[in-house]
Amino acid sequence: MGSPHRPLLAHVFRGTFVHSTSSSPMEILHGHLLGVDERGTIVFLEETHQQEQLAKKWGFKPSDIRELSNHEFIMPGMVDTHIHAPQYSFTGTRVDLPLLQWLTKYTFPTEAKFKDSDFAEEVYTRVVRRTLKNGTTTACYFATIHTDASLLLAEIVDKFGQRAFVGKVCMDLNDTVPEYKEMTSDSVQETERFVRELLEKRYARVQPIITPRFGPSCTEDLLCALGDLAQARDLHVQSHISENEEELKIVEELFPDCQNYTELYDKNKLLTSKTVMAHACYLSEEELKLFSLRGAAISHCPNSNFSLSSGVLNVQKVLKHHVKLGLGTDVAGGYSASMLDAIRKTMIAANTLQINKVNETGLTIAEAFQLATLGGSQVLGLDDVIGNFEVGKEFDALLINTKASDSPFDMFSTDKFEVTRTGLMLKKKCDDRNISEVYVAGKQVVPFSSSV
Repeated sequence: MGSPHRPLLAHVFRGTFVHSTSSSPMEILHGHLLGVDERGTIVFLEETHQQEQLAKKWGFKPSDIRELSNHEFIMPGMVDTHIHAPQYSFTGTRVDLPLLQWLTKYTFPTEAKFKDSDFAEEVYTRVVRRTLKNGTTTACYFATIHTDASLLLAEIVDKFGQRAFVGKVCMDLNDTVPEYKEMTSDSVQETERFVRELLEKRYARVQPIITPRFGPSCTEDLLCALGDLAQARDLHVQSHISENEEELKIVEELFPDCQNYTELYDKNKLLTSKTVMAHACYLSEEELKLFSLRGAAISHCPNSNFSLSSGVLNVQKVLKHHVKLGLGTDVAGGYSASMLDAIRKTMIAANTLQINKVNETGLTIAEAFQLATLGGSQVLGLDDVIGNFEVGKEFDALLINTKASDSPFDMFSTDKFEVTRTGLMLKKKCDDRNISEVYVAGKQVVPFSSSV
């Protein structure tokens, strides 16, 4: 029995753990014990020689310990800082056009269908299942302009046990697909309703996020009202910025009084320490300095940037300006819902800049891993809750099996653990088949229960 003053343990794992810390982008801990209490909080992570003392303190028996095999390890759940839930319905197709034409021909007509709650339920159920299965324990979702369907997405996320921010999209400018936009006042009122009703649900790990789509689809009146709402309710904000060069020209034409794209958001109270902006491929030094000053974050979406021919974010430049940075799949501009894919594409993007002599070096696998885990938690302001296995944080984690029966790669007798790590994330193409179990706040959410 545990101490009456101490929560009982829900899990004790013994084996190898891989995570990032403030001092190390990838720390590999062999021969460790990790304990999770019944609240889902990590209460210890110690070397196995501490087992006797830990057992006395926490009241567990050897039979309570889950032994990992030498081809298994546990890593933190991954954080997708930018994903469009409705676009999952056409993931992997329709990436033959640049951004603005892609939005007009494919995206806006698809998103307009989400006024149909049955269609919304089908797509949203599948995207939450798919992202969880791929190891995304936290997601920052764009929904659509439809309030009730956006609330349904939040309900589905909560049902599956994922951690998420969910945003009802706001847009009152859309000349190309005029049936998919809102009146300014309606957009503001419906966003207020969305926030109010979502907060009233009191979901444990699902929060609202203010979501103006991007500069070309919003009047300044709408941006101003959304900034006021975000400030009044102390809410997170998400949008897009400087994704491609054509977009930048439109912003210059629509908002001539703004010195740059970043100022448009900043002057309307939308660039804060709770803001995450996707892409940011073309931010100037001045803009990056403002991002750093405000504490705003960037979501790097390399798959989408390549697929829609948008640009290449210079990750090292962003980090040198001390701007918070995480990774996003940007489904469906990005054709994969897997954050492991985002890690690989992040390295390819960095290699591209190195090849073109923009930077002297690329990124290491450890640095990309950090961006997908701890970096993502920092972007969303959750790094005091998740992101690694520090004691006191919630146990969001993946159990990885490098020898899964249907694994997409082979392991060899000469493979060393550190080499395997690199192979898993990039060379040997680890995917959802190697993710045996997924935990959010200590609760196993994959494999899925029969109730979801």
